[in-house]
Formats: sequence, structure tokens, C-alpha cells
Amino acid sequence: MLSRLLLGLLWLLHLLPLPALRALGGVIGRLLYAFGRARRHVALTTLRLCFPELSEGARAALARRHFVAFGRAFLDRTLLWWAPRSRLERLIRLKGAEHLRDAGGRPTILLAPHFVGLDAGGTMMTMSVPLVSVYSNQKNPVFNAVLLAGRLRFNAPVLLSRQDGMRRALKALKDGYPFYYLPDMDFGARDAIFAPFFGVPAATITGLSRLARATGARVVPVITRMTADGYEVELQPPWEGYPGESVEADTARMNAFIEAEVRKMPEQYYWVHKRFKTRPPGERKPY
Repeated sequence: MLSRLLLGLLWLLHLLPLPALRALGGVIGRLLYAFGRARRHVALTTLRLCFPELSEGARAALARRHFVAFGRAFLDRTLLWWAPRSRLERLIRLKGAEHLRDAGGRPTILLAPHFVGLDAGGTMMTMSVPLVSVYSNQKNPVFNAVLLAGRLRFNAPVLLSRQDGMRRALKALKDGYPFYYLPDMDFGARDAIFAPFFGVPAATITGLSRLARATGARVVPVITRMTADGYEVELQPPWEGYPGESVEADTARMNAFIEAEVRKMPEQYYWVHKRFKTRPPGERKPY
């Protein structure tokens, strides 16, 4: 019952104009930073590892800006779940749409790093073309159903749970569905190697390289930026020379690319995730 009441409140919030919704999201983000001790610790620890050159005060200020962006993006999801398409098309702008399809018919992997606007980018992609993506089941079944329904609103995308494995994603890629692929989280040691991320060995899944090798797919980066009046989703030109000489080199290239994009808007990267929780044998866990 409590979950349904909260969803009812969230539904009402989607009727607010964006400035009011963003202001409320900023308040929620500041409260999360002040009282969310566990996630604040995760963010500050990860920022310390990634930005050792910054002072403790500068990292704390960056973390506070991240929590504000995180809170705003959380409430913006109400728009992605329930706002009419016409409103979403005004709020989310797409750049580089010409990179979405390949004239030669090659499969396309849309490389989407974990910025706070990730869901807005996914919504724009589903409004543009049918695609395939992978999601994680939520513990709360009521919220899981709403989240899933929100991602299925446009163009009948193929959504696979992480427990389904990659075989169905591989088939969908070969069938012509672009794959909205999120590779930059720590899912443990399975199917992962340690590749540098901000100079720190990070357990990184090798799926991007393996999928590109198996299907001949292009890799098209998708960067979603939260802006004052909505979101900007940028499709960048497909990578040249990818896959390269080895899976290890491909994975290091991917992490280096994501790091470079993070440095452009560090407050919008997903610092509340334990990116370095899996460590090489014998190395102390930082969290």
C-alpha cells in the first residue's frame, strides 16, 4: 500500500513544470547527501580514488553537486514514465541521429555510460527506433512493474533482464535491433577483466568487445547530458578500428573513453555506485 501511495505522489509530480520539478529534485538530492550516510561514503570514496589531485573540500563539493543532479534525475523519471510524447520531445533533444543506422546494414551497439540522464537517453532512443537493452530487476515488485512499463512505452523495445544472459541480446542485435548497452558498472569478477579507470584497476565486463567481434557491430557512443531545460542526447560517430587487437585492449579503450567523457561533466556521473568494489586478489576493498 505504501508503495502505491508513493507512486501516486510521483504521478502527481510529473504534472509540474520542469523548473518546479528540478527545484524539488535538488532539495531531495541535498537531503540524500546530508542523511544518506552509506551512499555519501561510497561517492566520496570513489571520488577520492578517481580525483586524488583534488582537495577533500573540492571532492565534497563535487559530491554535493552530484547528489543534486541525482535527485533531479530521479524526479525527472516521472516525466519519462507518464508525460506525453509531445512533452518529452520538447524536453529531450537528439543530436547525431544520422549515426543511429548504418547504410551497410551492420548491427549497432549504443555505448551508454552511467550518467544521471541515462534513462532520458534510453527514452529518446526508444522513441527513435525499436531497440534492445538489459535491465536489473528491482526488489520492490510494484516499482519494478512501473519502471518496466515506463521503458516499454515506445516502439516495443526488447528488454532483457540481466539474468537472461547475452544470448538473446546477441540474437536481437543480429536481427537488426540497436543495443543500448551499459557496460561501466562493477558486476563482479565473472566475465570481467581489470582495466584502468581514472588510473585505478576496475573490474570491467568485456561484453562490448565480445559482442562487436561476434556480430561485426559498430560501436556508437551515446552521451546524455542534463541541461537546465531538459536533456541533450548526443550520438557520436562510430568508433574506427574497433574491435582492435585484443579484448583487453578494447576494454581499456572503452574505459579511457568513458573517463574522458566523465571529466567533461563529473557531477553527472553515477558516483553512488561502488565502481571499485571488486578488487584484484590480495588488494584491500575500499568501501
